[in-house]
Amino acid sequence: MRFAPIRHLQRGFTLIELLIVVIILAILAAIVIPQFSASTGDARESALDANLSTMRSAIELYKVQHLNKYPGVAATGTAANCTGSAGDLKGGSQTFIDQLTVASDANGNTCTVADTNYRFGPYLRGSIAVEPVSGKGSAVGDIKVETNGTKLAPATDAAGGWLYDSKSGQLIANSNALDVKGKAISTH
Repeated sequence: MRFAPIRHLQRGFTLIELLIVVIILAILAAIVIPQFSASTGDARESALDANLSTMRSAIELYKVQHLNKYPGVAATGTAANCTGSAGDLKGGSQTFIDQLTVASDANGNTCTVADTNYRFGPYLRGSIAVEPVSGKGSAVGDIKVETNGTKLAPATDAAGGWLYDSKSGQLIANSNALDVKGKAISTH
C-alpha cells in the first residue's frame, strides 16, 4: 500500500475579502472619531462650568465678608500696616484679581501676607482660573470688569476670558462661541 503525499494547500485572503475588512474598519472609524472630538468639547464645557462655579462661590464669599461689596470695587477706608505688597485698589481687573487671590481687610484693601488686619481670603488659590474654551482669563487683560449692574453679554468681537460686573457680582465667559449643543458659552 502506497500512501499519496498530502499536500497542504496554502490559502490566503482574496482581494475582495481584504477590501471588505478595510471598508468595515473605515465605517467604524467614521463612527468613533466624531465621538472623541465631541468629548473634547464636553470636557472643555465641564471645566468651564467648574471654573465658573468656583469663582462665583468665591465672589459671594468675598461679598459676605466685605461689607456687602463685590470684589473689583475700589477699597474704602485706610489700609492697615501691610507686611507684604498691597494691590492697586482703584477698582477694575487688577483689584478684582488681588481681592480674590491675596489676603484683605474688611474694607477691601489687600496684602500678600495675612495677619490680624488682613484676615480675609484668599478666596482662590494661586490665580484666577483660565476660561477653558479660549484659554484666556488669568491675566489682567483677559478680565473685563464692568460697573453697570445690568445683565452682562459679551461684545460682538469678544475673544474670550471673563466678563465681570462689580456692581451685580455677575461673572460670565466673555465669548460668543457656541458649545457642542449650540448654546452660547456666555450663558453657562
